[in-house]
Amino acid sequence: MTLDTQAILERSLADDAVVLPKGDGLLPKWQLLVAAVAVFNTLQNFATLKLTRRVYTRVPPNQVTALQARTFAAWTLTAAIVRGYAAYYIHDKRIYDMALFTYLIAFGHLSSEILIYQTAKFNSAALIPVIVSTVSLIWMLRDYDFYVTA
Repeated sequence: MTLDTQAILERSLADDAVVLPKGDGLLPKWQLLVAAVAVFNTLQNFATLKLTRRVYTRVPPNQVTALQARTFAAWTLTAAIVRGYAAYYIHDKRIYDMALFTYLIAFGHLSSEILIYQTAKFNSAALIPVIVSTVSLIWMLRDYDFYVTA
């Protein structure tokens, strides 16, 4: 019996070796991308305050604490897990709804930090998550009936 590595490689690539979601449209892939970025954000919040301080620029740096960053990391990891599940189970109403709410919470949090509490300002570090959450909310609400199958 000979080992045909080319055939094995071709078969694995044809099967599930590629871990991209198989759902229709681009929304499942977007969910996976945003989840992956959130995992990075989680790790950086556990490791350093550097990027977190770029978001909350209207407070003294000593008010952006390691405790705050770790708490934000725990939330971000939770959101990443929900969004990751949504990438692969995009047609499940419960998971879709939970993912949608993660974007609503992220939008509400950052918008309130910019507009109400004024701890963040309109810079790229704060605006990128606001843009991602806004685009995701609009996209998910617009395509709700296409993806959700009760």
